[in-house]
Amino acid sequence: MFLIVDVGNTRVKSAVFQGGRVLELFVFEKEKAVEKLKEIDVKFSISHTIVSSVATFSDIQKAQIEKLFRPIFLNSKIKVPFKNLYGTPKTLGPDRIALAAAAVSKYEHKNTLIIDAGTCITFDLVTDKKEYLGGAISPGIRMRYKALHHFTSKLPLLETEEFPYIIGTNTNESIHSGVVHGVLNEIKGVISVYKKKYTDLTVVLTGGDTNFLLKQLKSVIFANPNFILEGLYTILIHNLADD
Repeated sequence: MFLIVDVGNTRVKSAVFQGGRVLELFVFEKEKAVEKLKEIDVKFSISHTIVSSVATFSDIQKAQIEKLFRPIFLNSKIKVPFKNLYGTPKTLGPDRIALAAAAVSKYEHKNTLIIDAGTCITFDLVTDKKEYLGGAISPGIRMRYKALHHFTSKLPLLETEEFPYIIGTNTNESIHSGVVHGVLNEIKGVISVYKKKYTDLTVVLTGGDTNFLLKQLKSVIFANPNFILEGLYTILIHNLADD
């Protein structure tokens, strides 16, 4: 059994893989990571583990996980199934590395744009030659709501909400319109620009806001909330094959 662990800013998303498919998904608070991972190991008898950490574990947590699993910790030096042409590979986030690996595995020999809508919105391009070129980083939906509240004296902090109208007739509606339509039109615009250069482009939407955004986007997009986990599994298998 293979254990895949993706550590976010506050929560950990994990999956147990067997034969290339997900047996079970787990989501838990980062503070409870060691306890939860021990429970997973007892239930499934894990043989190999990979950990991707955007928000790093504490030194104590990392030591406990190393003792428990002897995992691969994803970083810029890990072997990957694509050519990394990013100008500063050491600064490339592990989440974006994993997304590129998933694109190469699932959409081999295709130009693929991966849009990860989470805390930030990232855009990443992998070519049909298995080359990772880079992309863009933009504020995510919640970050935009929080920024409007934090950097002004009177705007309220609102919860994320669908808003089908472009014109807001009061302050709350205006915030929803600005945030939601701003994100939607940004994504549509980025896709349009990439499609002008890559006419055979495959677009994948992933991340925590996948479902919220997907039903409001008209573009032909493949939605896969677990794309990072699949990419981490791909990287794990790629490294085990070289052992």
